[in-house]
Amino acid sequence: MTTLDAGFLQAEDSDRHVSLAIGGLALLAGPVPDQSVLRRTLGERMRACPRFSQRIQLHPFDIGPPEWVDDDDFDITRHVRRIGVPQPGGDAELHRLVAEVMAWRLDRSRPLWEIWVIEGLSEGRWAMLMKVHHCIADGIATAHMLAGLADGGAGAAFAERTRAAGPAAATSTVAAAAVDPRSGGLDPLHWIGGLRGAASAMAAATVTAVQGASELAAGLIGAAPTSSLNGPMTNLRRFGAVRIALADVRRVCATFDVTVNDVALAALAESYRNTLIRHGEQPQHDSLRTLVPVSVRSLDEFDKTDNRVSVMLPYLPVEEANPVQRLRMVHARLTRTKSAGQRQAGSAVVALANRVPYPLTAWTVRLATRLPQRGVVALATNVPGPRQRLSILGCPVTDVLPVPPIAMQLRTGVAILSYGDDLYFGILADFDAVPDIDELARGVQVAVDRLVAASKRRKTARHRHGLQLVVNG
Repeated sequence: MTTLDAGFLQAEDSDRHVSLAIGGLALLAGPVPDQSVLRRTLGERMRACPRFSQRIQLHPFDIGPPEWVDDDDFDITRHVRRIGVPQPGGDAELHRLVAEVMAWRLDRSRPLWEIWVIEGLSEGRWAMLMKVHHCIADGIATAHMLAGLADGGAGAAFAERTRAAGPAAATSTVAAAAVDPRSGGLDPLHWIGGLRGAASAMAAATVTAVQGASELAAGLIGAAPTSSLNGPMTNLRRFGAVRIALADVRRVCATFDVTVNDVALAALAESYRNTLIRHGEQPQHDSLRTLVPVSVRSLDEFDKTDNRVSVMLPYLPVEEANPVQRLRMVHARLTRTKSAGQRQAGSAVVALANRVPYPLTAWTVRLATRLPQRGVVALATNVPGPRQRLSILGCPVTDVLPVPPIAMQLRTGVAILSYGDDLYFGILADFDAVPDIDELARGVQVAVDRLVAASKRRKTARHRHGLQLVVNG
């Protein structure tokens, strides 16, 4: 187990109210399959992933990182369970059940995953909630694992591309410069030139990483304004979700020359702004420093069950009331944060930690996760999901809702997942932090609708301006 993977176990140990499991909730149409058939089918499909039948083995006094070992007593009936929701079986009842199940810790004496088959939903639906401990996989790997349980496996259904870190610039420079394209072999003169280029690239990368590291440290150590979104947690949770049409998001992207992630975070910022106001708090420029995980997973590593992420800590502009201006501020801040080297610094810290003796890193992580932090207020993670519609045992998967974990006094977490033609926002919160979690979820839809309306006004204004030019001409 890597230091980063083991760190999620340490973070969970730091607070008895925390469960660091990642969730994926699939809603399906049609009758619930027979439990024995479902267990047998899922068991066959899980064989492709060894982690499903492995448990963790700890070493005394942390002399080495935890290891994955085969569970000789593995029994799938301990992991695939069936549960019903209260009537009338609507989304409200389902979300309450998801919140309750996600608050329960996984049994570390067994493989760290569960699948809950949920029946009793209205409109002839059923659901399947997958829980996977964060020490096994990050959001992308978990989405791939969930897709792998579908009919036909993950395959082409999974997203083909994600923002992932490529090879280090210095390494690429050396490799490219070392080969003489005329001879097809290695040329010492080109090696010298390559080394010079590599040295320059490494120097620039070092400066960027140092700057990013200082910003990450300031964000974690500094204190944000007092907020109901940050503080001690209970062992109860609330869950809310909303579905947004990707066509609407892409329309906003095309109008204002921004990314899907920009639009998602801008909509989230507006909903958080309104939540703070409802709670009687005044949104300020530093009210919502947000932990944004960034994938460093290459395109051929989607099926690797581990964590390959770095982080950024941008401020979401909850102080801005105008939706278009807020979108532009999100785009500018994310662009600046990316160029400031926070992602590179996070990756460097993780790489360095894997080279430090584990007892030292374990002690450091344990201490760091127990210290109260008030600088970071929320979590927002964006995960590319299946591009094609899935089915499980012939039942169409109509929706896939992500469920993020929360820890370290971050009392709300938002996971954003694309599935087919939609973008899903799943929000997990401490029970006491956001009693109006459904308003927080609905606020995202309202914010996107406002940006779509602004896009239409912009298009209309451009059209009128063009007609005016023709008339005047």
